[in-house]
This record gives sequence, C-alpha cells and structure tokens, in this order.
Amino acid sequence: MLHIVACIKQVPDTKIIKMNPKTNTMDRASAPAILNPYDAHAVEEAVRLKKRYGGTVSVLTMGPPPAVKAIKKCIEIGADEGYMISDRKFAGADTLATSYALTKALDKISKIQPVDLVLCGKMTIDGDTGQVGPGIARRLDIPPLTSVKKVEEVNKNDGFVIVHRKIEDGYEVIRSSLPCLMSVEKEINEVPYSPFPNMLRAARYEPHIWSVDDLEDVDVKQLGLKGSPTIVAKVWAPPKPEAGKMLEGTPNEKVEELLSIVLEKKELFQAKGVSQ
Repeated sequence: MLHIVACIKQVPDTKIIKMNPKTNTMDRASAPAILNPYDAHAVEEAVRLKKRYGGTVSVLTMGPPPAVKAIKKCIEIGADEGYMISDRKFAGADTLATSYALTKALDKISKIQPVDLVLCGKMTIDGDTGQVGPGIARRLDIPPLTSVKKVEEVNKNDGFVIVHRKIEDGYEVIRSSLPCLMSVEKEINEVPYSPFPNMLRAARYEPHIWSVDDLEDVDVKQLGLKGSPTIVAKVWAPPKPEAGKMLEGTPNEKVEELLSIVLEKKELFQAKGVSQ
C-alpha cells in the first residue's frame, strides 16, 4: 500500500491580482486565494495512483490559517488526510526556508506512516521558481524527478518508479528508486469536477495543524526570514504591449507600407548591432 504525500500551496489568483503602484508589490487582497493549479494536478495524480495501486494520499502545506481552504480543496479531489504547518516563525520564508520547514513536517508525517512518494506541482504561479520540490528532495536525500508528464509504473515491492519527463524536444523515460519526489506538469492529467460525496467530506474535514513546537529537531534560524538568504527587492507589472497598426488602402498600398515598416525595423536592429 502506497503512502503518497502531495505538497501544495494556497496562492493568489494571478489572473485577477493587481499591482500596488506605490509599493511595486502584489496586492494580494485584490485577488481570491486558490489552490496552486500545478499542485491540483499533483493531488489528482496522487489520487489516480492510489486507485491503481491502493494506499493513502496525504497533502501538506505551509501557510496562515486561511490556507485550510486549499487542503479542503484537495480533500474534494480525493486526498485522505491533510496536514498544515502554521506559525509566525514560518513567515517570510524563501524557497530554501520553505523546503526546510516542509521537510521537517514530512519527517513527522513519515513517523505516522512511512512515505513512499512525494508529489509537487512543477511550480507555484506566485513565485514561478520551481525550487521547493527539488529542495525537499535534496534535504530528504531522495531522487528528484522534475517535469514529469506521465507516471508509467510504480512498483513498491521492487522499489522503483518509471516516469516520462518532459524535455525541450520531446520526453525521456526515467527509472528511479523509491522513495522519490516528482514535480509534475499540468499535462499529466485533467482535474475533473469533484464528486458530491467528496465535497461533503471536505466541508466537514478538519486538517492536522502543527506549529513549530510540534515538529522535531527544528533549527529556528533556518525558518522564515531568518532562514531566507534571498529576498524579493521589487516586483512590477510588465509594460503593456503596443497596439498593432492597421494598414489601410488598396492591397498594393498595404504591401508597400508593410515592406517599409519591415525595412525600417531592420535598419533599427542593424543600428543596434542586432543581426536579423
């Protein structure tokens, strides 16, 4: 029986979020909090593996109390248990401190039930670094399998997994020992609408919530801002692209105008020393 843990995060919906022009930071209050889309695919894949091989799916997150909603969403998808570490000492963590805190939580979960497989989304839409998953794998000393687009086989008895990893010009087939960590692509599956019984269970479900004091052998200097060697100095919205130009006149006139625009651009690039 497999025990799969999916690491998730609650994030602001970046399709809606606005930037604060005075502080050049994201106005998180301007957008609803959602389950990170890549993480939803990780949870769905964990549930599918549970159905194929049997076992248990747990989810783990770090965040403030409202992040419980993300865990409940995972219960809707089909996860069995949810764990959250929540403490002001975790606040301000970069990817290094985040991977440390989640690793300590995974250590505690593994004492409740040994963990065979850790799944993460490829990245979070509010950070886009893709560093937390590999960071956890490094701290746990297990193989990291990134950009996974298909899980072909999980064999707990013989202790291996076979996956397809997405690469620039196709994919590669990888065999890895268990336990291991996978960070998955969105194309690995489609997340369906949750069945009604799962929604009812999620509404009533209360996750396990741990503070720093509930974890073992934690070095508080590696948590939150204290354990974060990197900080985001400034965030800004990219400039809006210029509107396209409509060509008017007869077909011949349009062609001539288009050629003149192309030649003008070419001369501009040549003047800047850019080859075309």
